[in-house]
Amino acid sequence: QVQLVESGGGLVQPGGSLRLSCAASGSISSIHAMGWYRQTPGKQRELVAAISSGTINYADSVKGRFTISRDNAEKTVYLQMNSLKPEDTAVYYCNVVVLELSGLINNYWGQGTQVTVSS
Repeated sequence: QVQLVESGGGLVQPGGSLRLSCAASGSISSIHAMGWYRQTPGKQRELVAAISSGTINYADSVKGRFTISRDNAEKTVYLQMNSLKPEDTAVYYCNVVVLELSGLINNYWGQGTQVTVSS
């Protein structure tokens, strides 16, 4: 089993910044991919940013404002969010794809952290 612990959400004014963190622990042999998704009520969960084997992808709506990074030693992924807009308000979920010690590849989700951008 793999556990994900997210932190860093909160309330921020438009134009402000937040940094999300997601730390993975458990029976991990290696991490194939790490990413962030977000969801608002009544809408599907959407990809915000993902990093895998050196390849990084961003949603068009966050390009130039958000930066994803990872610390392999700490098994942690970060999302630096700058120039936040009210439309960035959502619950943000961490996602990791791991090769477990059992030899199985599994996909895990964090518990979600609320980001609210409002004046």
